[in-house]
Amino acid sequence: MEEQYYLLKIVLNESRPEIWRRFVVPADISLDRLHDVIQVVMGWQDSHLHEFLFGKRRFTEDPEEPEQGKNEAIFRLCDLIRTKGKSFSYLYDFGDSWSHEITLEHANFRADHLPCAFYCIEGEGCCPPEDCGGINGFYQLLSVLETPDSDDYDDTITWLQGMADFSCSPLFSPTFIDLNTINYRLGFCWRWSRTRYLPLTE
Repeated sequence: MEEQYYLLKIVLNESRPEIWRRFVVPADISLDRLHDVIQVVMGWQDSHLHEFLFGKRRFTEDPEEPEQGKNEAIFRLCDLIRTKGKSFSYLYDFGDSWSHEITLEHANFRADHLPCAFYCIEGEGCCPPEDCGGINGFYQLLSVLETPDSDDYDDTITWLQGMADFSCSPLFSPTFIDLNTINYRLGFCWRWSRTRYLPLTE
């Protein structure tokens, strides 16, 4: 049986212009592996907690209480979303609250021409640096970078130079995106991902 692939588009909410990526994953990917893919395609560093929201249903990593949601590791994406145009949410870093919307653009994408089962096709915009204070802090940072005579400029440059993040240069370009590096890392992500034996349905 031929493997089914999803074409997904992820958008960082409230980003203007939009910071987004379009990428391909197997339809039966588990949510914890999808989290790994999202971290790579967006440029995050996986330093904080996260959760998925499908309507009112919450999925997260190793929940200890029922109110924390369900364990993302035992759910497949194709069991939660199947219809083109449907969306779900991904929240990263409960402090900075980086909220993303993910839309299923194609439910049976032809991926035989792609070099890897995880693949980022295109995107725009640089991922914000970690711990910059959320979307408002990000735009304040950009404002400082646009005004070299600002009192905060030198400290901001020093802070950015300490960021070990492939998604931004030391001087930070908000339009920078390196698809080659993203897909190189996705290749490692795919090769080192463990096969998961999950139930066919919930």
